[in-house]
Amino acid sequence: MKTLILEAIGGDADAFTRLMQSQLQNMYKTASAILRNDEDAADAISDTILTCWEKKGQLKKPEFFRTWMTRILINKCKDMIRTQSSLSLVEELPEQSVYDTTYENVEWKAALDGLDEKHRLVMALYYVEGFDTVEIGKMLDMPESTVRSRLARGREKLAKSLEGGSSYGRA
Repeated sequence: MKTLILEAIGGDADAFTRLMQSQLQNMYKTASAILRNDEDAADAISDTILTCWEKKGQLKKPEFFRTWMTRILINKCKDMIRTQSSLSLVEELPEQSVYDTTYENVEWKAALDGLDEKHRLVMALYYVEGFDTVEIGKMLDMPESTVRSRLARGREKLAKSLEGGSSYGRA
């Protein structure tokens, strides 16, 4: 993987394409956890790929590629949310797909969707993407202690929603 990253940073378009393809699923999970909309997630991913290509020379350490890329993606998602919230258009209800492939476990996605953005994002990065609290703190520009407290509060809220007889069922 490190060789592929170095080749991509060096300007090899084929290596960059392979690298981005290897990260698509991870990017989709993160973007959909933030945006909750497949079309917006696809737009954020496209913008992220373009930005990564344009700024590939700014990556100092190849071992931090995934963290760097995820941070760009999160910023693109937040930009989209800001842009959408400034528009005063009437929202349409999103179509519900018959089979949701956003995460391996549809119940987990439904549970995460019940959390507010700050808890949902940290929970998705930690449990779905597998980042540790230090990496998440760097991505989101927050102290590791804040990441840990948001994880703890997210777990508490998740437990309360599951105990409260929500549509997720009981254990």
